[in-house]
Amino acid sequence: MEGSGSLIALLFTVTAISLTGVMAPGPVTAVTVTKGMARKEAGALIAVGHGIVEVPVILLIGFGFAAFMGVPVVKAVIGILGGVVLVWMGVGILRTRPQAFEERREVARGCILAGLTTTVANPYWFVWWATIGAALVASAGTWGVVGLAAFAMTHWLCDLGWLSFLSWGVFTSRRLWTSVIYRGILVASGAVLLGFGAYFLATGVGQVWAL
Repeated sequence: MEGSGSLIALLFTVTAISLTGVMAPGPVTAVTVTKGMARKEAGALIAVGHGIVEVPVILLIGFGFAAFMGVPVVKAVIGILGGVVLVWMGVGILRTRPQAFEERREVARGCILAGLTTTVANPYWFVWWATIGAALVASAGTWGVVGLAAFAMTHWLCDLGWLSFLSWGVFTSRRLWTSVIYRGILVASGAVLLGFGAYFLATGVGQVWAL
């Protein structure tokens, strides 16, 4: 059986890999910035929604679910459905009024759901777990339940830390912003979601066409 020192080394590796994933610009980042403009704890709540999806997936991968996630038909369906959802969310952000940030209610609500939705709608997230994530889960599984629990907690804490920092930074600097800046961030965030959505849709359709 592996020693605790080796498990700690693995967790350091998990931390480094997880941070590179969560810090990369994407749908979750875009929605965190948008929600963070109205609520400083938005990142933490989005991380909760993200974790609600990830923890079951980690457990399922432990039982061989990664192979199912890699099936071409499954990847195509995920891409198409995820693309539709992200396009819908992108349009919603673009339609948000800058004045809504003064009221805060419209933008501040639904953070947990936003984290859950942007996670499930991102095909790259499934690909990551079917490949890199699956390899890390297998390594953590060497230490049984303790290893899997330590892995899951370490990975989620990376998500929590970065997303919390991101929304806190956006929220605390908002006093320096004008309506033009608000609109610019909304356009940028909406464009990110629309761009990813369109790409995932095109990729999913292409995969179906190739079957």
